[in-house]
Amino acid sequence: MRLNKWISHHTQFSRREADELIRNGKVKLNHKIATFGDSVIDQKIFIDGREVKPKDSSKYSVIVYHKPKNELVSKSDDRGRKVIYDTLESKFRHYIPVGRLDFASSGLLLLTDNPDIATKLMASKLVRVYNLKLSGKINQKVINAMNEGLSLSDASAGAHKYSQIKSMDFAPFNFFEVVRECDTWVKIKVGITEGKNRELRRFFAYFGLDVISLKRVSYGFVELNALPSGKSRYLSRSDYNKLRSFLKEFDKNKKVVNANRNKRK
Repeated sequence: MRLNKWISHHTQFSRREADELIRNGKVKLNHKIATFGDSVIDQKIFIDGREVKPKDSSKYSVIVYHKPKNELVSKSDDRGRKVIYDTLESKFRHYIPVGRLDFASSGLLLLTDNPDIATKLMASKLVRVYNLKLSGKINQKVINAMNEGLSLSDASAGAHKYSQIKSMDFAPFNFFEVVRECDTWVKIKVGITEGKNRELRRFFAYFGLDVISLKRVSYGFVELNALPSGKSRYLSRSDYNKLRSFLKEFDKNKKVVNANRNKRK
């Protein structure tokens, strides 16, 4: 794991802040001053002379945060925009977001103090469910693409203006449901199993449909329910039980995949 990422996962510092610490010579690996190209395997890490102990992967907690619109999923922002940690309690400062919701989107955001769990949840095929309001109407071409998937060499429509990602493949939606239609807009509920950069905004923009509002209401087995905007809660006991089952199955499947790869070598 890259050093700045390791620091952000095991301390309260963001990756940008970790970069600054490295730049100023305040980080050491095994008592040797660190550089930007360093990776962490099993070295001892020191910041300002104090050793940073990696977190115990067997102990963890996960929270649900109802992210409001106009908050950035980041530790800090050089443009002065509000970030989620401005609203979250200070005890959650070191928690890692599971994926992202863009600045203009709202809804369920999972955060955890365990980097391994964050990685596994992001890499999973758990269904993410969103409520959207779109300008215009859903036609047969849109329905076909939701059913069959879509591959775009130019997916810049709907993207952030500074995004370097141009092409994008969209997997078939897990499900979709038109909730309400009017002459100029439509409300739709969709389930997808990926979370690419502004994926839904890019998908619908290709068909000339602007996303007026986007809210994530569930992530796999975790539901937003009636959690107020700007508030957070820990997972319920039932959610934790489902999380443990998910982690067990994830690790089992990974072992099978690795074993198959080794057989082919």
